[in-house]
Amino acid sequence: MSRIWSWRGVVQVAGIRDLHEARMLLEAGVHLLGFPLKLDFHQEDIPVEEVARIVRLLGLEWRGVVITYLVRPEELAALVQQTGLRTVQLHGRVSPEAVVALRTCIPRLSIIKSLIVRTNNLSELQEEMKRLDRLVDAYITDTFDPATGASGATGRTHDWGVSRRLAESTSRPLILAGGLTPENVLDAILSVEPSGVDAHTGLERPDGGKDGDKVRAFLSQAKLGFTRCSARCSPTVC
Repeated sequence: MSRIWSWRGVVQVAGIRDLHEARMLLEAGVHLLGFPLKLDFHQEDIPVEEVARIVRLLGLEWRGVVITYLVRPEELAALVQQTGLRTVQLHGRVSPEAVVALRTCIPRLSIIKSLIVRTNNLSELQEEMKRLDRLVDAYITDTFDPATGASGATGRTHDWGVSRRLAESTSRPLILAGGLTPENVLDAILSVEPSGVDAHTGLERPDGGKDGDKVRAFLSQAKLGFTRCSARCSPTVC
């Protein structure tokens, strides 16, 4: 199967709680499902064994993403193999050497690298991209929360101008994350013109489960945003 996240207009939803939720998201039209595992701040939503079961039952090998803060290639490879997924999203401070070693362990693995936006760190992120551009398949921008130290799943937006600059700095697909909701995703897409968007906490009910109405509204607004970007045909889209 082609790498879905390399399409224009991809929507990923992260933080899957159970089989029922995963099935609902797929039926609503979500392209990619993100499964956070081995995290540095938040608790896992479900254990790796349950992720593997969901992947197997729904055939998600190429539509699921392992989201993790692990950095050692042997640990990353073991986690990916446990889940049965073919795409990993790296949120930790992974060295270029570790990425090369991970690819050696799993040659056909797709790798998405996070770029965590903080205050005044655009140049730092651009330098990171220069080191990793030839090694990774895509990037995802997310938000640092100084109040908690979390780098992702913060419910916080960041300066979309930074993500726009990052998208213009690479030929790799860039997915925009960080505090996206049905109310702001249209403006976010028009501001950044990313290849895709990712939502997590912005689609949840008070109990933490995904709200089907919010998911469908998010997909509708995202589709509108990507359609308008295509009509503008800017350099980052065409």
